Amino acid sequence: MSIRLYPATIMLMVAYLPFLLLPGCSSEDAVAPIQASSEPGDSDSANTRFDWPAIGLAHNEQRYVPLETVNRDNLDRIGLISSFDLSRYAHIVTAPIAVNGVVYFSSGLSVLHAVEAATGKLLWTYDPEVIKHAGEKMRIGWGSRGITFSDGLIYWGTGDGRLLAVKAGSGELVWSVMTVEPDDRRYVSGPPRVFNGKVIIGHGGADVGAVRGYVTTYDAKTGEQLWRFYTVPGNPADGFEDKAQAMAAKTWKGDWWELGGGGTVWNAMTYDPDLNRIYLGTGNGAPWNRKIRSPGGGDNLFLCSIVALDADTGEYIWHYQVNPGETWDYNAAMEMILADLEIDGQSRKVLMQAPKNGFFYVLDRQTGELISAEAHAKVTWAEGIDEQTGRPIEVPGTRYENGEVLMWPGPIGAHNWLPMAFSPRTGLVYMPAIELPGYYNDTAIDVATWRQSEHVQLNSGVDSLDAEPSPDFGSSSLVAWDPVSQKAAWREPTPFVVNGGTFVTSNNLVFQGQADGQFVARDAESGKLLWSYDTGGALISPPITFAHDGRQYFALISGQTGAMAMANAGHTDWTAREQPKRLLILTLDGQATLPEAEQGEGPTLIAAPDFELDDAKVAAGKKLFGYKCTHCHGPAAISGGAAPDLRASSVVQSDSGFRSIVVDGALLQRGMPVFDELDDDDLDAIRHYVRFQARKAIRNDTKTAGAIREP
Repeated sequence: MSIRLYPATIMLMVAYLPFLLLPGCSSEDAVAPIQASSEPGDSDSANTRFDWPAIGLAHNEQRYVPLETVNRDNLDRIGLISSFDLSRYAHIVTAPIAVNGVVYFSSGLSVLHAVEAATGKLLWTYDPEVIKHAGEKMRIGWGSRGITFSDGLIYWGTGDGRLLAVKAGSGELVWSVMTVEPDDRRYVSGPPRVFNGKVIIGHGGADVGAVRGYVTTYDAKTGEQLWRFYTVPGNPADGFEDKAQAMAAKTWKGDWWELGGGGTVWNAMTYDPDLNRIYLGTGNGAPWNRKIRSPGGGDNLFLCSIVALDADTGEYIWHYQVNPGETWDYNAAMEMILADLEIDGQSRKVLMQAPKNGFFYVLDRQTGELISAEAHAKVTWAEGIDEQTGRPIEVPGTRYENGEVLMWPGPIGAHNWLPMAFSPRTGLVYMPAIELPGYYNDTAIDVATWRQSEHVQLNSGVDSLDAEPSPDFGSSSLVAWDPVSQKAAWREPTPFVVNGGTFVTSNNLVFQGQADGQFVARDAESGKLLWSYDTGGALISPPITFAHDGRQYFALISGQTGAMAMANAGHTDWTAREQPKRLLILTLDGQATLPEAEQGEGPTLIAAPDFELDDAKVAAGKKLFGYKCTHCHGPAAISGGAAPDLRASSVVQSDSGFRSIVVDGALLQRGMPVFDELDDDDLDAIRHYVRFQARKAIRNDTKTAGAIREP
């Protein structure tokens, strides 16, 4: 069987690709005295003070806002009031929060910022100096997707695996704990959640090494560890930590623990105050390929699952696995929304999730029972979900039994971490949806002898690909999904492939930041576009809204980096490195001028006609580039993220210059990791591959080729 590698659809190499209002900080720790504050979900007609303290806004993660100062009649009065430049940071996609008129966010290598919304004044920063601690984790654990505020403290994780707490008013460090082993492959990129005086954090790393997933809960005031729950079982010879691990071990085959297993909770956790439970959304296997990870099959619990734990003890209560025996990076690490829905005339306490695999799930959160699941995007890997067993009805061949398969969705998913919102008023979920296929091929891999690398690099157990970004494949939409009828109420196309998250207000306005730079408001019932504001830079980070001193504000972070930017590569002339990166604050009658920013025309490729290509070196370089370089520099060396497009880099022409950066760490302080395991032959092979890709782009005269110049 032969399958053509469709441009940009694969994205295999780029898959790295809470809360009722939390208590305010004390006056001595605050930037300004704390006033009485409304709680999300409660009416606040005066709009005096309304905070956004965590990525999901409230514990239920609905991102439903009871602010109505901004409405249909005055949308056109929204304007810029302040901005803050973030151009010094390569990595910028993160979710901001706002407390007492101050916007907090983490950018770059987990650097925390506090900016006064009304003026754009920087109040303080805290740099955890990740470069000094991360080592090889610099290759993957760049920054934080989000942070959390509670009781005067800001909590966030770092790329080297620490969890920190600082005072919201001053940035003074209160405590710091290492949540992982210093020399393992784990890193923290997701936002912690705070509940009942505790803070919980997970980690990533299942894509890049032998990682066994877990979450850890700490005392929110002191950082003392309280409990830990493992999401996959360890070596049976060592004994199991609890009954859940013993149960899960029965679903694994072979010596899985030597490969870690995976199941990392790198993003989604939701606290349920009604039932005093914490729900975990777990990730993919380590490696992805089940033929390697668990030879002989098995469901491999608790991969790609929603797991309910007792919030006080961490004791297992129930689980639901969206992809038994997963083998595609179809993790269930997307946000989980809690709500009460009337289903078949009965009020049900439900949990809703749209994981990567393209189905929208509604579960009874008391029991874990599947209520319903339907496809919300193009799905070819399964015919549906069996409502009796809760298991997917898989299409034969999708586990690349014959060596390769092209299917929808791919590892980027039909929905990724950028959050959706739910309105109790309309009963609809507003989801940024993706349609992008994936290609899986292990024909060049000996699954019986495959071993993980000793270094941090992609360890998927699926062959690397030469996939080039193109506008021909991939699309996106904003979908208003009815979780009761399991149908779309409306669907509106959005630009490119990946767009920002959403929130919805009590006066039926749904807001979203788009990858084309437009901040838009739509009618929550019809999807009609009501208003848009051109920010001049891609909006991938989820937007928020809040109120302070009687004014409603919107906080946006513009700029795109990482896997999300690479998914959009080829769909736009914008280059992520050349786009403006900044915090923008909007409000009614804002009169500030949007800072000018030049949009580049793409990389200027170097022809290098005197560089003689060697076919064997190109082939070797392709493999090395896929494992070592793609995550930052893009598939097929076409950069859509923060790192340079190497096809346009003069450094690649010099063997000594290339070595000084890649092996000797000349640009370490600017965020370029060290790859000191590469020898001269490896470096030469990578240079040949990059040169080959540059010439191919020039020969094909593609849009991504940009201009051409001699070295």
